[in-house]
Amino acid sequence: MDNTSTDPVAQRYQKLREIRELGHAPYTHNYQRTHEIEVLVRLFSDTSAEELNTEHVQVKTAGRLMSIRGHGKVGFAHVVGQGARIQMYVRKDRIGEANYQLFKLLDVGDIIGVEGHISRTKTGELTIFVDHLDLLSKSLLPLPEKWHGLTDVEARFRQRYLDLIANPEVREVFIRRSKIIRELRGFLEEKGFLEVETPMMHSLAGGATARPFKTFHEALGIPLYLRIAPELHLKRLTVGGLDRIYEINRNFRNEGISTQHNPEFTMLEFYMAYSDYRDLMELSEEMFGHVARKVTGSVQVEFGEHVLDFGNFQKYTMCEAILHYWPDDKKPNEEQLQDREVLAALLEELGRTVPPDKEWGHLLEELFEIVAESKLIQPTFIYDYPVELSPLSKTRKSDPRFVERFELYIGGFEIANAYSELNDPEEQEDRFKEQVVQREKGKQEAHVMDMDYVRALRYGMPPTGGEGVGIDRLTMLLTNRQSIREVIFFPQLRPEEGRQKEEQKSPPVPQDDG
Repeated sequence: MDNTSTDPVAQRYQKLREIRELGHAPYTHNYQRTHEIEVLVRLFSDTSAEELNTEHVQVKTAGRLMSIRGHGKVGFAHVVGQGARIQMYVRKDRIGEANYQLFKLLDVGDIIGVEGHISRTKTGELTIFVDHLDLLSKSLLPLPEKWHGLTDVEARFRQRYLDLIANPEVREVFIRRSKIIRELRGFLEEKGFLEVETPMMHSLAGGATARPFKTFHEALGIPLYLRIAPELHLKRLTVGGLDRIYEINRNFRNEGISTQHNPEFTMLEFYMAYSDYRDLMELSEEMFGHVARKVTGSVQVEFGEHVLDFGNFQKYTMCEAILHYWPDDKKPNEEQLQDREVLAALLEELGRTVPPDKEWGHLLEELFEIVAESKLIQPTFIYDYPVELSPLSKTRKSDPRFVERFELYIGGFEIANAYSELNDPEEQEDRFKEQVVQREKGKQEAHVMDMDYVRALRYGMPPTGGEGVGIDRLTMLLTNRQSIREVIFFPQLRPEEGRQKEEQKSPPVPQDDG
């Protein structure tokens, strides 16, 4: 290989060869540390140089090399680990000729082990004064330039490992996501809920109105569907006497991708026997306020240009929300919203085409989405949905056109969905039959007929409230991120266009014959 090559990948392969020639193994099996870098920074960030020199604390740590600068027989570098960064000071006469030769062959991105004592330089920076260093893993591709980081959005999501290295704030997003899940779990456990697990492959795609992903089980010889929701399995457990249960689950829906949608997403779903949707509203206010306070330190949370108040929840029926947010003085009255023809005319005035067979409930939902949804910035419960939209919910006693259901909106999009669960098996069977009719008309997202679930209901399910919470969207709110892809480690992306584009990002590397 040409030692004068200007190709950065070729240069790194050349250094790899030289490192091996010096007798070093560039990919070690293990490395025992006395401290993680984050622990060192936390323990000694407020300790003076005099105290450190008196104590003469010996440490052994490891991390990724993020900067190197050398001055003849002396070198400085920064190494990072667990989100923290510390300086190391290397002197040739201290570590010896052979070890210093290794140091001179290191590159930004290499993972190294460092032994020495911790103190401060003349400028006061916390520093490891190195006695010995080891190469633990050679980085053969250059990291993104440190002065602008990894800013290409597509590259960030496709190569999340580089995003985490180059953009420290990304790490904090996912640490907070983990804390959100931990606080949700802890809150429900304190309320007496039991965590359960249900299947991710279903013989019937049920529990939500969504298009499923389909697969095939060779041994059983049957088609299976990736779970679109765990709802029907969780309610079977409620029939079995598990009165308070929850599952933090992965769901899969074969639908569009947007700033709020990913085909694979995380949900919290929980069921509480002997309760209804109003009980769940009360529980939700407490739960979301608790999580916001524990995760961010306050119920006042910044999201974009807004400050969300998780200590103050608004409530509107779907009809009330339409009237409240109607954009001009010519708004309809509540009675007019009950008339399908009036709804159709209002939607056409707003530029929508209305199919003649579209039901009243679906028209009301469409009008709500146009007029109100994006304006629901502060935490808002929208309740009493048309029965056509909710085949698994109990109807309102006072008006059977509506069901006992709410959705919680925050930041302009839905965060949670809850019902008073329908537990009348005969009515449930009739609702399923109506969904079959809708599927025959071409509505592929309609529920399927699940007679085993109906059979379970015939054994008796107590009055129950059930709720699903979108964890990815909640994480968006509590980390001030505007896209769901920012809070999922590996979001689904469209295929890259062309092999040439990919090759430009990752050029061919020379073969290492070591």
